[in-house]
Amino acid sequence: MTQEELFKVLVAHCKEYGFIFPSSEIYDGLAAVYDYGQMGVELKNNIKNYWWGAMTRLHENIVGIDSCIFMHPKIWEASGHVGAFNDPLIDNKDSKKRYRADVLIEDYIAKLEEKNNKEVEKGRKKFGDAFDEAKFRETNPNCVRNNAKIAEVRKRMADALNANDLKELRQIIIDCEIACPISGTKNWTEVRQFNLMFSTQLGSVGEEANTIYLRPETAQGIFVNYLNVQKTGRMKIPFGIAQIGKAFRNEIVARQFIFRMREFEQMEMQFFIKPGTELDWFAQWKKNRMAWHVNIGMGAENYRFHDHDKLAHYANAATDIEFNFPFGFKELEGIHSRTDFDLGNHQKFSGKKIQYFDPESGESYTPYVVETSIGVDRMVLAVLSHSLKEETLENGETRVVMSIPAPLAPVKAAVLPLVKKDGLPELAQKIMDMLKFDFNCQYDEKDSIGKRYRRQDAIGTPFCITVDHDSIENGTVTLRYRDSMKQDRVKIEELPGIIHQQVDLGVLLRNL
Repeated sequence: MTQEELFKVLVAHCKEYGFIFPSSEIYDGLAAVYDYGQMGVELKNNIKNYWWGAMTRLHENIVGIDSCIFMHPKIWEASGHVGAFNDPLIDNKDSKKRYRADVLIEDYIAKLEEKNNKEVEKGRKKFGDAFDEAKFRETNPNCVRNNAKIAEVRKRMADALNANDLKELRQIIIDCEIACPISGTKNWTEVRQFNLMFSTQLGSVGEEANTIYLRPETAQGIFVNYLNVQKTGRMKIPFGIAQIGKAFRNEIVARQFIFRMREFEQMEMQFFIKPGTELDWFAQWKKNRMAWHVNIGMGAENYRFHDHDKLAHYANAATDIEFNFPFGFKELEGIHSRTDFDLGNHQKFSGKKIQYFDPESGESYTPYVVETSIGVDRMVLAVLSHSLKEETLENGETRVVMSIPAPLAPVKAAVLPLVKKDGLPELAQKIMDMLKFDFNCQYDEKDSIGKRYRRQDAIGTPFCITVDHDSIENGTVTLRYRDSMKQDRVKIEELPGIIHQQVDLGVLLRNL
């Protein structure tokens, strides 16, 4: 199955099993806006709880807030969003479709990388166990040629973005002979800037209303509350403020399912530090955040760092943690050294002193900041895309299974009476009543036991508990494990302990 085919299967699976629905579907939907269904919201909340616990419970010097979506418009002037929060936009004159110029170039680079990967696979088949991938990539003529082109295009794009040279961005597209995916032509308009913020009106009378913006990031809510948190919490530097919340961006091209949306959710933490220590803390948070991702259990090989070619206006260092999505390695989390840009500008625009007095040194200074920012929706997509599998069983049958890491799974256990009589439903309900206070469980008595197992596999339930006639006699049940399909006979009173060990977020946090 190709990556594109896998992606289509994933989107269909998410809708069929209640993970994610197109928003406003009965009215033909709304582009790049999605609703989370009954399974999706549980998965999303589990991811948020894992992040929140890792930030605020494991670090005594990190606390949380929840700031408003509506904020004073001057905040976005101070942050640079009004003047600099733009994407380079280009249109194809034939298809009338609109694209981000830098994304078109990145897709071109990705195609060259995919060509290299195909060359590598050919070499692997040809040389077998003696194959040296690193050496092959360095010496294969096609790989060498592609790598040189990739390096050249990356540098040109980075230089153009840093210089805000829109003509050069268009020239790169022309020189690389990049065609519109819809029309197949290379008939491009000039590149122009497009501000990503949604504006709205605050006030009951249009003439008196003020233009404000839906926040394009949650970070500024943290910065404008820095003094409130620092003083009321008696926080000493270094310390952090964490927040989970909605953000809104009028993306030129929102695509790839929930990877890029116009309404999305972020988990951000701003870590306030002494100037001069920012690069050390930047390195520490890179290490910390990568460990958080790998700890989930989706394979360290599916993550990598990608340092930014173009730094944002506020940063002196930046990197992304990328994940191997069905459409290639793409950004999952950003880690930025934001210097004192934000607090310094808010001090300037507000006229309020925003500094920290260090009681040990006796000096006052504007703190520097290291930021970690992860998209909740992208994290959901990473988990779903990695987990969806179609397996062929020993008897030749196939099963579709979501091997979601057990602590993140929407449903932890399903309780299944073998038949709907002989007191089995009553005992199954007692087991439900025992487990439901600690775990999200489902009760299911419809269809054959095999079909019920398949339904639970498809939503990623780690455990199925089957209640049969022996359960009445000796107080034991069959415990089935999702991934191995192994079945154990266990005592009913042992169930909470067994399930807890596999699914509790606290166990996951202890591994960090």
